[in-house]
Amino acid sequence: MGVASRVALPDKLYFKIGEVANLTGVKQHVLRYWESEFSHIKPQKSKTNQRLYRRRDVEAVLAVRHLLYDLKFTIEGAKKHLSETGVQPSLPPPKPEEIAARARAEALEEASTEVTRVRAQLKSEHEIQLLSLRHELAQFLKKIETIEED
Repeated sequence: MGVASRVALPDKLYFKIGEVANLTGVKQHVLRYWESEFSHIKPQKSKTNQRLYRRRDVEAVLAVRHLLYDLKFTIEGAKKHLSETGVQPSLPPPKPEEIAARARAEALEEASTEVTRVRAQLKSEHEIQLLSLRHELAQFLKKIETIEED
């Protein structure tokens, strides 16, 4: 299994154990074991005794997975690291290509917004110029009419 990267978690309050297993690549029996070893992973239980993981529990699973599988910590070392640094600093780093894709998307959105703004400004300026030319043309035509009448 390769080095983990940050996972984009769906925007929901609770995740079932099967969803967590799919999102994190950790088998369900391993998740249940980690619950007994790591205080940061404490899913709630539903009335039917089903595990309901909150977002912070899933992030803790991702951090533990990164520490154990990628950085080769022992369970005791991972516990110590999590207690000293917390979950967020222990998460796997985002992939550079994901950061670049996000930056590109933001830049394209900003560029699109700017293009729309400039187009609206130019349209407004051209409308003003056209109205001015229309007014000048109307005055010119009136002058021609008065000249022809004389």
